[in-house]
Amino acid sequence: MAIPDYQTLMLPVLRLAAERERRVGDVVDQIADGFHLTAQEREAMLPSGRQRILHNRIHWAKFYMSKAGLLTAPGRGRFIATDAGKTLLAQNPERIDVNRLLDYPDFRAFYKGSGQAVAPSVPPTDDPSPSRLDGDTPEEQIEAAYQAVQSALRTELLERIAQNSPAFFEQVIVALLVAMGYGGSHRNAAAQLGRSGDGGVDGVINEDRLGLDRVYVQAKRYASGNTVGRPDVQAFVGSLVGLGATKGVFVTTSSFSPQAVDFVRHLSQRVILIEGQRLADLMIEHGVGVRLSRAIEFKRLDEDFFAEEL
Repeated sequence: MAIPDYQTLMLPVLRLAAERERRVGDVVDQIADGFHLTAQEREAMLPSGRQRILHNRIHWAKFYMSKAGLLTAPGRGRFIATDAGKTLLAQNPERIDVNRLLDYPDFRAFYKGSGQAVAPSVPPTDDPSPSRLDGDTPEEQIEAAYQAVQSALRTELLERIAQNSPAFFEQVIVALLVAMGYGGSHRNAAAQLGRSGDGGVDGVINEDRLGLDRVYVQAKRYASGNTVGRPDVQAFVGSLVGLGATKGVFVTTSSFSPQAVDFVRHLSQRVILIEGQRLADLMIEHGVGVRLSRAIEFKRLDEDFFAEEL
């Protein structure tokens, strides 16, 4: 069973809150048991890695019901059902969701006042996927939108690399390694060598300012459907041996065959394979070929600020 969305969690959260005062941490295991979640599902994290998905969805279920007046907070981090919440439970509802909460004036004012940006409804669909927007929390919607933007940017980066010359691709790789900290702060610590397609080495970069240790680079600009096989990687390793080198980076805009990946696992040399998607991720992370368009900052309530000493 998948982790239930925050609207599905509203009813069980309200039932538990009607029994006595609760904290989110107190109800997580009970709710997980009720939905027969696996250990992996209980520990699953948001893409940001900062909070468990189940905890996040329980928090949002609690927050929305609080805006409708079904829950109240008697103290920091605690919640309990109100008389309105108990009245609703007495009606034995099969489900509590945003549409049900809109029956309450306080929630309707909050929801409409937010421009319906907090929990937008979507047209009916036959897709039962739990990733539909009407089942996602606002944070999950933000994460999904962010991942969609990142995915589009990765695709765009690889397409633009394909439109430029092989020599430009080699320059991209060397620039990326410098941005990642290889060669120190001196850009002349990296140099382009050879020519693409020579079967040897395309670039070299110093790991230290004195050039005592070097990383050699091979770059293959292939279409996404063409994989780099073991023979290409083997030829690169042969070049490293001829140069007396122990470290190499083989980068492609496509991917590596399983045989190529397995081959480098058993080498005495340290050879790193970077395929297209990882290349694009590294370019984004280290600001190579991209620039900041807009930064959006999200703030959370500071519970410690509002905690009064008794």
